[in-house]
Formats: sequence, structure tokens, C-alpha cells
Amino acid sequence: METGLMLVNLAVMLLLIGLLFYMQKKHVSFSKRVFTALGLGILFGFALQFLYEPGSKSLTNSVDWFSIVGSGYVKFLQMIVMPLVFISILSAFTKLKLTNNIGKISVLILGILVGTTAIAAAVGIASAVVFDLEAVQIEKGEAETARAAELEEKFGTVEDKTMPQQILELIPSNPFLDFTGARPTSTISVVIFAAFLGLAFLGVKRKQPEQADLFAKIVASFYAIIMRVVTLILRLTPYGVLAIMTSTVATSDIDAILKLGKFVLASYIALVVMFGIHLLLLTFAGLNPFTYVKKAFPVLAFAFTSRTSAGALPINIQTQKSLGVPDGIANFAGSFGLSIGQNGCAGIYPAMLAVMIAPTVGIDPLSPTFIITLIVVVAISSFGVAGVGGGATFAALLVLSAMNLPIALAGLLISVEPLIDMGRTAVNVSGSMTSGILTSRITKELDTDEYNSPAKELEVEA
Repeated sequence: METGLMLVNLAVMLLLIGLLFYMQKKHVSFSKRVFTALGLGILFGFALQFLYEPGSKSLTNSVDWFSIVGSGYVKFLQMIVMPLVFISILSAFTKLKLTNNIGKISVLILGILVGTTAIAAAVGIASAVVFDLEAVQIEKGEAETARAAELEEKFGTVEDKTMPQQILELIPSNPFLDFTGARPTSTISVVIFAAFLGLAFLGVKRKQPEQADLFAKIVASFYAIIMRVVTLILRLTPYGVLAIMTSTVATSDIDAILKLGKFVLASYIALVVMFGIHLLLLTFAGLNPFTYVKKAFPVLAFAFTSRTSAGALPINIQTQKSLGVPDGIANFAGSFGLSIGQNGCAGIYPAMLAVMIAPTVGIDPLSPTFIITLIVVVAISSFGVAGVGGGATFAALLVLSAMNLPIALAGLLISVEPLIDMGRTAVNVSGSMTSGILTSRITKELDTDEYNSPAKELEVEA
């Protein structure tokens, strides 16, 4: 019986995948296919949620099979992240696109990322205060207790690190280890390593132009191959979004979500406000925010469903290019945004948690000193947060420990964590793209004609 039900579920999934493939063959736009996949995933997920009891073997086995498409797609994207970051940064040097103002570009991107994270912290604080969120309002069950113990254990790995030590973590001592993504700061380390090679190339170009030209040709060849791999993987986006969204909705704990509805609502209002601030910043820069929303939708939808900023990097960079951002800046902004200044995970989330937890140890969360200290701590701690699932937990540990607040209470939202994390990841990616666009605008390198051009397909069909 259970096997039969699982086969029915798989047949429905295959039917929906077939529908998306038919739409592709009929040349329906990429954005429409992603949006359709998102909608179908939600509907199918709710249908499974309605038909099966929580923990049902048929449902669990079905989701396990769905993950071949969903998690498989995310793994493909993560597979290409490090090669893409490395070759894109190196290519920006060999094409002489960053020679004159690389320092200015880096400072601007980092400044915007950290600055918007400080703003995000203020938004998170305001949301927690307006909704009167307190940790004592949440019932502590088995899942929450287990999560608390896990966080206490994880805290042991970060509690003894000073700020200078955290900064040193960004510097690559073994770039080949960082190519494996072994550390939370691996992406930034690969960027730094690629930048060193790029600077070395510029030095060789002045003294030994023949060797430099040969190296530039090799880099260009590798770049073309890597971008082709990116194109092949991006074609799978609608199918990946369908499977991920179905699994997420089907396995969500609806009872817990309803119980913690106020916390979910407060989180999403804060995230929407922060996204609105991104649009305001673009408006102040003289750019049409609606154009941004239209072109950014596919990457934001993917980030929302997959909950991985790192996996979204290839689409992030492609989207920035479609918005008129030069190659070099797009790659720097996308890469830095994976580990620095994530507005959702490293800004809003830890700030809300700190405000919720503060009253449990007799601290007034409305105290100006507490608020200012919290915003500064959040901004500084936003360096080195991993752009994968769990990055928000790492950020929360850093912030709560710096504010001398109990770590274990951060586990109280474990039952709704996946749902909130979806919105946080989308805001992270939006913040990364916004930093690239604003940096290009400030350095007068933004192609405004490209930005204002009608939304085009991402380069996934060629």
C-alpha cells in the first residue's frame, strides 16, 4: 500500500516535470517557467500535506525521491560556485576590467553590504519590539531542547575567537582547501587568492607580455567552459524549484507554524521592509525599482525555495549582468555577499533573537545603549557568515555571545526555522545584488541602457 502511494506521488511529480519540459519546448519564458514551478510546487506540497499524516512513510519516501531533482539541482549549483568565483575574478583582471579602481570597488561593495546589514539589524529590532516578541512566550518541547543542546555544543567552536582572529579567518592559508568549501569563509578566501593571482598577472604583463597573453588566453578558455557549465545547470532551475518547493511545503509542521504565527509574521514583515529599503536605495540612485524586481525575480525565487545563497550565485551574477553591472563588479558583489553582510541571516535574524532573549536575563531591549551596541555587534559579526543553510545560526551564535545572552534560547524557533530561512535567503541575495548595482552606479560603470532594457531571458537556452 505504502509503495503504491509513493509510486502515485512520483507519477504526479513526473507529470509536473513533463509539463515544465513541454513549456520549455514551447519556448515559454524562463521567468514564467520558474513562477509556474513555484506555484505547482506549493499546490502539490499542500495536497501531500493534506493527504498524509506527519511522518507518514509514503510521504517520507516520496520526498526522498523528490530530493534527487531538488537537492541534486542545488548540489550541481554548489559544485560550480568555487570554480565560478575563482575564474570570474581572475578573468576580470585579465580583461583589464578592474585594474584602475579595484580598491574602490571592494571598499564600496563591503561598505554597502555591512551598512545595509546594520540597517537590517535596526529593522529586526523594530519588528521584534512592535510585535512584542519574547522568548518566554514560546513553549519548550523536545525539538527545542535538543536544538538548545546542539547550539551550546556548536558555541564551543566560536566562543573563544576574538575579532582579529575572525578577520584572519578570511585570509587563505591553503587555497586548495578553500576550493573544497571546507570553511565558512572559504568563498572570500578564494576571492582573495584569485585577486592575488590577478595582481601578479598585471605585474607579469608589464615585464613579460608574451607569457601574460598566453595566461590570459588560458583563463579566457576556462571562463568560457565554466560559463557553459553554468548555462547547462541553470536550465534545470524550474525542475529544481518544483521539487524543492513541493518537499518544503509537504514536510512543514503546520501546527508549529500556526502556534508561532506571530514570530513568522514579524520575521516576514521585517524581511519585506528590508527588501523595500533595497528598492528605495535603487530609487535614490535614480534607477527604476520595478525593473529590478522584474529582472531579479528568478534568482529571488530560487533563493527562496533552495535556502542557499551560495547555490544562487550563478543566477545572481547573470542577473546583475542583465541589470547593467560589469562582470568584475558582479562577481565581487556576488562572492562577497556569500560571506559578508547577509541582510537576512546576519542582520534581521540575530537582532530579533537578541531583543527576544534580552528580557530573560533582566536586560531592557529598549535601552538606547543596548540597541546601539546590538546594531554595531551585528554589523561587525556579519563578516564570514556562510552562504548555506545554517549561516543564520552561526551569525546568531556570534551576536548572542558578544551580547552576553544565553545561546540555548536561540533554539526555540527550530520548528519554523526552515520557513523563515526561505525569506532570509532571498533578502540576502537581494542585498548582494543591490551592492553590485549601487557600486556600479557610484563608479559610473553601470550600463543604464542595459538596466532599463526589457527583461530578457537569462542565458540558459543557448
